[in-house]
Amino acid sequence: MDEPTLHTTPTARRSGKKHRAPASNGDRPSTPGAHVIGVDIGGSNLRIALADTNGAVLAKWSTSTRKSASPRMVVEQISKGTKHLLEGASVSRHSLLAVTAGSPGITDGDAGVVVATSYLRGWRNVPLRSLLESALGIPAAVENDVRLGAIGENWKGAARGIRDFVFLAIGTGIAAGIFANGKLIRGRDFTAGEVGYMHVPGTPEQPAKQGQPGSLERLIGGEGIRQEWLRSCNSEGYRQPRDLTATEIFEHACNGDALAMTVLNRSAQVLAYAVYNTSLVLNCELFILGGGVGMSVPLLDATRRVLQQYNAPAQPQLVISTLGQDAQLIGAIRLALDQVESRRCET
Repeated sequence: MDEPTLHTTPTARRSGKKHRAPASNGDRPSTPGAHVIGVDIGGSNLRIALADTNGAVLAKWSTSTRKSASPRMVVEQISKGTKHLLEGASVSRHSLLAVTAGSPGITDGDAGVVVATSYLRGWRNVPLRSLLESALGIPAAVENDVRLGAIGENWKGAARGIRDFVFLAIGTGIAAGIFANGKLIRGRDFTAGEVGYMHVPGTPEQPAKQGQPGSLERLIGGEGIRQEWLRSCNSEGYRQPRDLTATEIFEHACNGDALAMTVLNRSAQVLAYAVYNTSLVLNCELFILGGGVGMSVPLLDATRRVLQQYNAPAQPQLVISTLGQDAQLIGAIRLALDQVESRRCET
């Protein structure tokens, strides 16, 4: 297993001084000396953050899940990472009030169960909330990771003060976190925002099999873009380096590579279809691109150019996440703080 990484922020090294997070919609009163844990479970990495009840992140810890992705082993790693964070920040375990974990795939936040995900092998109907509560001894919440990203952006990111927006995460796969009328939309079966299965012009029409990427993400997910690049290289007899990631392909396009420009423009066209159609249904004012592929500036610029050609009733604004890879962690912290406030109101 890869060695875990501990990142301690300056706030964790100071003593006797409180740090208040910037004011935003939904801020809650703080509890001095208390803390929460936010967790982002990815298909290849696990990240954990320790925060005070102002929402200030004190330290972060990460490790690989490539060789230890079973629910039991992931929970063990979360417990281990939490211990490292507390010790590194000189924080008592008794000060922890709540934990929230984000998971890829279909997640029943009400029941605290990860229903299904194609990015964590063997995860089906995993009672993650109860597993975390047993391991850490504190109240836990579980939510889809992209929805947590939307919560994070609404709290401290590009969507502060905005009631209707979509956080569109594009990495290996594609999914959306949706806010409508100031509320997070989950859907009847907790599948709202699974836009990776959307069909738009140019995407494969055959339905995706269980556990496989959907039609949209097969074309403009990170792996889909890479495969399109390889097919184009083969058909054109391209002899330059072929083993490139989606973002590297887009950078080649910016440097004038004609074949890479074709792949970039094709990806932008398909993404523009998805954004445009979604905006017509939701009438939202903002789309935030997140994820390793979604935060590509060349992809943003190319997609904006396509969208400007459409005569939409209300043209949505398209921007890159201001929280970057921390959007999910910040959202997890926000949800953990909401748990603390909810219990405070009940007493």
